[in-house]
Amino acid sequence: MNSASSHSPRPSRCRVLLILGRISNLPTVWSNCLAAWWLGGGGSVGRFALLGMGATLLYTGGMFFNDAFDVDFDRRYRPERPIPAGWISRGAVWAWGSLFLVGGLAMLAALGTLAGCLGLLLAATILIYDAVHKHTVLAPWLMSGCRFLLYLVASAAASRRGVEGATLWRAAALMVYVLGISFLARRESLPGRAGRWPIGLLFAPMTLAWPIGSASPSLRVASAAAVFGGWVLWCQSGKSSQRGRWLSGGVPGLLAGIALLDGLAVVTAGLDGGWRFSGLFLLALVLQRRVPAS
Repeated sequence: MNSASSHSPRPSRCRVLLILGRISNLPTVWSNCLAAWWLGGGGSVGRFALLGMGATLLYTGGMFFNDAFDVDFDRRYRPERPIPAGWISRGAVWAWGSLFLVGGLAMLAALGTLAGCLGLLLAATILIYDAVHKHTVLAPWLMSGCRFLLYLVASAAASRRGVEGATLWRAAALMVYVLGISFLARRESLPGRAGRWPIGLLFAPMTLAWPIGSASPSLRVASAAAVFGGWVLWCQSGKSSQRGRWLSGGVPGLLAGIALLDGLAVVTAGLDGGWRFSGLFLLALVLQRRVPAS
């Protein structure tokens, strides 16, 4: 029997599924959907609910496939993960992941041809990432590409403007931020001193605070940029990594910060409701206390 399973109490079936799905990151998926949805012109509550459920299922399915593909690696380096710990079989994880992925695609297809096609491209990128991310230096680009495509899916699902230049610009800013997180996470797992250059990618999206043609940002935009930048700084500080801290720092904290970046994207577009993203940010931090973000 695996040493992890012999010394750790067996969690409930529900908790095993939550761990596999890394549900603490779901608030950032929802914040991506909400921001891009508003940037695309919005629409009915019913359509947004369908978008949110479809994105949730795609994300969760991708996380299940991630563990299924990584089982050999996890047996050596992360025996506490559900499959090597003996809490669930690899076949069951494949089955759950397939069910979630198909269900998510069906929901996105119901939102229109463009949303469905972009959803299919997103699902393919998720699967490619899961299959090769332990074997290629391109993994951070694939990860950030998934978030970029999620923005496009959400914007395409909106019932009015759809995918426009403003959405593409903000999706690119999100991609750069996630690219920085991915490089940091990748380097933290390698021996030796990690380079600090990816930190620059984390601050690059703050250029959103200075819209083209504007000499200076409004007070509301500057405030949102300051909150986002301050959080990134805190996550990189030594204090944020101290044990016992309630607020997650490091990579988990930066992942929660995706919601703050979405709020900044909405505020720079002149839209109201940026405060809602603070709620999703806090929800991500709360969930990280219960379920690991990675």
